[in-house]
Amino acid sequence: MEYGVIMAGGAGTRLWPLSRGEKPKQLLPIVRGKSLLELSFERLSGMLPPERIFVCSAARHADAILQNLPKLPPENLLGEPTGRDTANAIGFTAAVLHQRDPEAVTAVLTADHVIEPVDRFQAALRTGFEVTRQEPNALVTFGIIPTHGHTGLGYIHRGEELRLKSGDTGAYRVQAFREKPDKPTADRYVESGRYYWNSGMFVWRCDTVIKELSTHLPESHKGLMKIAKAWGTPQQQDVLNQTYPTLPRISIDFAVMEPASQRKGSAQVMTVEMPVQWLDVGSWPALSETLELDDHDNAVDSKACVFIDSNDNIIVSQNPNHLISMIGISDMIIVQTADVTMICPKSEAQRVKDLVAKVKEKFGDRYQ
Repeated sequence: MEYGVIMAGGAGTRLWPLSRGEKPKQLLPIVRGKSLLELSFERLSGMLPPERIFVCSAARHADAILQNLPKLPPENLLGEPTGRDTANAIGFTAAVLHQRDPEAVTAVLTADHVIEPVDRFQAALRTGFEVTRQEPNALVTFGIIPTHGHTGLGYIHRGEELRLKSGDTGAYRVQAFREKPDKPTADRYVESGRYYWNSGMFVWRCDTVIKELSTHLPESHKGLMKIAKAWGTPQQQDVLNQTYPTLPRISIDFAVMEPASQRKGSAQVMTVEMPVQWLDVGSWPALSETLELDDHDNAVDSKACVFIDSNDNIIVSQNPNHLISMIGISDMIIVQTADVTMICPKSEAQRVKDLVAKVKEKFGDRYQ
C-alpha cells in the first residue's frame, strides 16, 4: 500500500521572530492565508486518502497540527518527544508504518515547500512509486530542474536513465550527491543539464530504508525496532519517551543517502525529475517570493506602510494598527511582531539563526 508522510518538525529559526518554538513556520498562515503544512497536506490529498497520510512532528505541537489539519486522523500524527534529526524521524515513521503494513511504500515530504503546479508534483510522485514497484530496493529522491546556480542547495548528479515498464521517462540512477557548491561550480552544474537541486523528498519501501538504517546506523535501528515493537500496546508512549531521546542525532542524507549513493549497502539510489516551480521556504528572502511586490519591488505583508524612496525591502507585520514608515531604505528585512522588531540587511538573512542564539543567550526562552 502507498502512504504519504509529511515531516513537520523543523524549528524555522531563520524566519524568526515570526516563527517561534511554540508556533513554528509550518503552522503559520504565511502563504496566501494557508500554512505550509496545509499546502503539503492538500498536495497529497489529491492522490491519497487522509487515512494514508501521516505527519511526523514535535509532540508538543500535536494540538496545533490537528487544528491545522482537521481531516488528519489523530492516530496518524506521530509525535517526537524530542528532535533527533531526519534519519530518526524518517526511521520512526518507516518503523511504525512497516509494523502496520509490511508492504508499505511511502512518500516522504517536508512541510517547508511551496510547489506548483500540483499536477506535475503528483505525476512525479506516481513515477516514484512506480520505480519502487519495479526496483523494490530503490531509494528514490526527487530532483528539481535548477533555474540558476544556487549556492545554498545540494545537488543530485544524475546517471543513466531507468527504463520503466510503463514507458514513462524522467527516472535516473544517481551518480553522486554534491554538497552546496560555490557560484562557479553551481553555474557549471546548471549548464551541464545533468544536475538537479536536491529537494529532500523521497519515495521508498519502508523495509528498504529500515534495512539501510540497520547497515549504516545500527544504534538508531535497534532503538527504532524497540519503539515499533511496542507500538499499539499500552507501553507505546513510555517506550517512545525513554528510547527516542537516546538515538544519535544525524540527517538522512549523511546517514543513508550518501553511503547508499556510493554503493555501500544493498539499496540503489534513483532520482525522479520533478519539473515544478519549487520554493524551499527557509529564510526571509525565500518567503518574500510568495508575497506581492509594490511598484518599488518591496515585498510587503503589512496593512499599514508608508515608504519614500525605499526599494527592494521585505516588510512583514502582524499588527494591522502598527504603521511601518521608511525613508531612503533599501535591501532590508523588517519584521514586526507583538514583542519583537527585527531588522537586518537581506544579504545577512542566513544569520538570523545566529541572532536567535544570541537572543536566547541574553534572555533565555522569553523570545524563542
